[in-house]
Amino acid sequence: MKYIVLLFLALTACNSTTKKKQALNEATVNQPVEAKAIVTGANQTNKYLPLLKGKNVGIVANQTSVIFKDESDESHTHIVDSLLALNVNVTKVFAPEHGFRGVADAGEYIEDGVDEKTGLPIFSLYGKNRKSPKEFLEGVDVMLFDVQDVGVRFYTYISTLHYVMETSAELNIPVIVLDRPNPNGHYIDGPILEEDVTSFVGMHPVPIVYGMTIGEYGKMINGEKWMDNEIQCDLTVVPLQHYTHDSEYDLPIKPSPNLPNAKSINLYPSVCFFEGTTVSCGRGTEMQFQIFGAPFLPEDKFDFSFTPQPNFGAKTPKHQGELCFGRDLRDVERLAEVKLDWLIEAYKSTADKTKFFNNFFPKLAGTKKLREQIENGLSEEAIKETWKPGLEAFSKTREKYVLYK
Repeated sequence: MKYIVLLFLALTACNSTTKKKQALNEATVNQPVEAKAIVTGANQTNKYLPLLKGKNVGIVANQTSVIFKDESDESHTHIVDSLLALNVNVTKVFAPEHGFRGVADAGEYIEDGVDEKTGLPIFSLYGKNRKSPKEFLEGVDVMLFDVQDVGVRFYTYISTLHYVMETSAELNIPVIVLDRPNPNGHYIDGPILEEDVTSFVGMHPVPIVYGMTIGEYGKMINGEKWMDNEIQCDLTVVPLQHYTHDSEYDLPIKPSPNLPNAKSINLYPSVCFFEGTTVSCGRGTEMQFQIFGAPFLPEDKFDFSFTPQPNFGAKTPKHQGELCFGRDLRDVERLAEVKLDWLIEAYKSTADKTKFFNNFFPKLAGTKKLREQIENGLSEEAIKETWKPGLEAFSKTREKYVLYK
């Protein structure tokens, strides 16, 4: 009898242990796994320092070109300062739109100069020259490109990348792109750029939102032979770690003066259409690309008002000093598409429609058709249906160059 009791107790204990293990396993399975912090290309110095040692280095950089010191992204060192401290021979700095320190207005002419902190010469790629003259690269052995992009066709950093790659290819200078996340990398949308409206705000046959990091985009420029005479560049991309195109990434540093936060960056592909109209997109306020409005929009229909005034990033804003009526978009859910409804609504509500669009609009849209479609009364749904064949073809091209899923 004693043995039967002992056997019963042993089986009970064993069963209890099994249940505890099962419960522990279920808890482990159901417990959310904490996502690893994204590591930028710039932070992986071990991967690119060997390519720079003993070389004369030119670098394309601005205020976003930093190495983060910790996972919080709150402390950082500018990459130029870091490279110099590591005895890398940085000889020349090249500045994109908004300048090396990122303080110039959109479209503002950038002069060549000298960096006060380092004494390095700064060559502007958004002034007299959009494409660097070959003499600017004289004595450079390798070009480093480290600029935070926002994944939108009319944001000019990808055009600067194109010309840097092109000049470097012509001189047989290798280019290294230090990749950074795309805050609009989670979708693809918009009309494909048409050749007759090619400009610095649209150089390639891609949609407005193309769903690629700047490193992936550089690979596509190269692979599709989009540079002059179909020349190709000796290109190296230092890829991100722990990144996918679905990763939400709030930029820790403003990529330009009028994109102050994650909401403005997410709305930018849709609200920027107003730059090609007589409607303000919030320049001259602290809500840039998060609102829109104009003095001529009817107050009884548009319930938000603001008055643009000169400020950092907008020295002479559209409708300066005038009360504008429009919409506040700051509570809009995170977009995964290009929205046209706000543009269409503003157009329909404008009394003198002949003055609504300006000559910049086709360059922003990448096509002359969008204006015609809106003027002809097409709905957002009908317009976007015409984009589908181009988006499907682009998606197939894009797949050849993506580094992240």
